[in-house]
Amino acid sequence: MSTEKLRLKVLEVVQETGDAHSIVFEKPSGVSYKPGQFLTLRLPHVDGPVARCYSLSSSPHTDDHLKVTVKRVVDGRGSNWVCDEVLAGHEIDVLAPSGTFTPKSLDTDLLLLAGGSGITPVMSIIKSSLAKGTGRMLLVYANRDEASVIFHKELREMVAEHPYRLVVLHWLETVQGLPSKKPLQEIVRPWGHAEAFICGPAPFMDCAADALKELGISRDRIHIERFTSLAGDPWTEVETAAPEPGGKTVDLVVELDGEMHELDWPADQKLLDFLLDKGLDAPYSCREGACSACGVKLLEGEVTMDNNSVLEEEDLEEGWRLACQSRPTTDVVKVSYE
Repeated sequence: MSTEKLRLKVLEVVQETGDAHSIVFEKPSGVSYKPGQFLTLRLPHVDGPVARCYSLSSSPHTDDHLKVTVKRVVDGRGSNWVCDEVLAGHEIDVLAPSGTFTPKSLDTDLLLLAGGSGITPVMSIIKSSLAKGTGRMLLVYANRDEASVIFHKELREMVAEHPYRLVVLHWLETVQGLPSKKPLQEIVRPWGHAEAFICGPAPFMDCAADALKELGISRDRIHIERFTSLAGDPWTEVETAAPEPGGKTVDLVVELDGEMHELDWPADQKLLDFLLDKGLDAPYSCREGACSACGVKLLEGEVTMDNNSVLEEEDLEEGWRLACQSRPTTDVVKVSYE
């Protein structure tokens, strides 16, 4: 589960491009994950440990080990340490795989839009679909120039092996300029029926999402992966305030791992804190509202969130909420961990 803390041994460090490295970890027995999920790494820093979420570029269906791919960010406290310091034999603390940026079915046609290191979870999805699915895929991959294309050789080999299932179109800023909405729409128009997955720098994701929505692709078929840097340390035990004795409670119904739980939820306590206090293994990663690992679908009632850095307005309209930030505002609340 995403609450599990692991210590993983680095087996290999692979330099993918001049500013991107893949870290291959030994995979402990019993650890499973879905294509498109991420690991949260605890990294040392002079000001104290920092936590960073990095997507898995390995596939649970084709790879024996876990692999994350990290691109250097200017002044990035986490990415620069990973690219400069990590060596085979090192051990790194991580939280178990988490995240919802994953296809419900590998037999579905997929439209994949990636920019820069946003190829990382997309690569996991591609390899998994080719190995275990039947769907066709179009990947539009944007980069600064040819030298910055991560997994260039691997992508070329997969296209050669699966020419009828995988199409890869490269968008190079040095050739075509920055990605823009109208040209993107013309490229992806024949794929309007597919499930869309978007990952990359924020301007690229905004452009791609706007392009798809203007084509009439429904929001529930557009999946976007966003991360923000974490301020806290998820390995530090979080002291949660006890609910006020005799304080207001609301009726809570939670669907988790196929089971229904009916509970009295104190109105002054966050949903995730309450569920963990009750001994339920609710998923989470950052506890800061900066990732979507704790996302729940609101089926009835309403909550207010203390912080939200990742859910967009369309996500909120569809009922998604962050359990780590949610407090009840109605007398009855029903949520589901889908």
